[in-house]
Amino acid sequence: MSPNYKENNIKNILHGFFLAVAMAVAEPSTILPLIVHHFSESVILVGVFASLLRGGAIAVQLFAAFYAQGYKKVMPYMRKVFLARFVSWFMIGLAILLIGDKNPTLTLWVFGIGLFIFSFSAGFGSIYFSEIIAKIFDKTERGKSMANRQFFAAIASIISGGIAGWVLSNFEPPKSYAYLFMISSFLLGLGLLAFATIKEPVKEKVRVKEESFWKFLKNAFKFLKTDKALQIQILTILFSYSFLFAFPFVILKANQTINLTGWLIGGFVTVQMLGALIGNLVWKKLAPQYKKIIIFSFISVILAFVVAFFANNAVMYGLVFFLIGFAMDGFKISGMNLLFEIAPEDKRPIYVALQNNLTSIGLFFAIPGGFILEKFGYNVLYIFTICMLLVGLFFATRLKAE
Repeated sequence: MSPNYKENNIKNILHGFFLAVAMAVAEPSTILPLIVHHFSESVILVGVFASLLRGGAIAVQLFAAFYAQGYKKVMPYMRKVFLARFVSWFMIGLAILLIGDKNPTLTLWVFGIGLFIFSFSAGFGSIYFSEIIAKIFDKTERGKSMANRQFFAAIASIISGGIAGWVLSNFEPPKSYAYLFMISSFLLGLGLLAFATIKEPVKEKVRVKEESFWKFLKNAFKFLKTDKALQIQILTILFSYSFLFAFPFVILKANQTINLTGWLIGGFVTVQMLGALIGNLVWKKLAPQYKKIIIFSFISVILAFVVAFFANNAVMYGLVFFLIGFAMDGFKISGMNLLFEIAPEDKRPIYVALQNNLTSIGLFFAIPGGFILEKFGYNVLYIFTICMLLVGLFFATRLKAE
């Protein structure tokens, strides 16, 4: 184990912990749909906002990789990303507080812009984060530290689920939503500060940056065309996002089916994170068997939508959130580590950007999901989602892994 493992592991955990506190405030499967629904009746808009939070950074990742491939250190750029994320998150809360119901359309516009900046800056951040994690941990340490990070992130989300339940029950919307964003932005800042103090090693093998971004793109897609393992990897990760076709709408179906109180909403956030917490204990034991982790994650999320199809009480909905929480961090751990196994060191930023860029199409699956729901209803949406996840499971069985 490397001499700095303990210190870097703690900083990685703190970053994950406080980021999870912030993100639970706009949980795309529970609280975010209710915030959007407060200002608009459109279910398609719910899908758009869920996608904005998760996928504001598509092409920008390749642009970030174009420059990052030549950097010996990326932490100075990571710190700028952190500042943009903090400011945009606080801005959302301030807009909801100051504008709110006085001008719902303007509130949604500012909310959308804030989510886009938060997510867009993460496009750069994900390239830099992957580089730093790959540098400071070896293959086994990475799996363990990321499982630790996500374990404590799940604890953070359970805590913030309780806080969210209390705030939603004691303050009227939209003020309750504003308070959640503003408080969580300062907690997010603590995690960003912790990660920003990691001592990043100098990278030995760096590529000479191409003279133009266009030439870089041609080279990047040449790697994709010739690397079969990378192709299967990308298809698997893309289909792992298929749960997003339906997941943001499960809470809206629950709202029609059962009496959905503020405490129950917070409870579902907590149950989802409890699933993540238990999942990370399992994933930590399985590391570095990342292929097994992704296969188990697919099975868990498929079972979740089978339960969602028949759900008619709070316990069944709780099981849906638990199973998806269990699976989501498994996808994260395995997706990153399986890629590191097949990516040459000098091409690592390019491989990371290709995977993140091409699979981030999946982050927008909630938008067609909204259209399917509006035209055909929940049952068709759930069946379609299960079929897409089964395709992903098929590709997962063909992954190259040590």
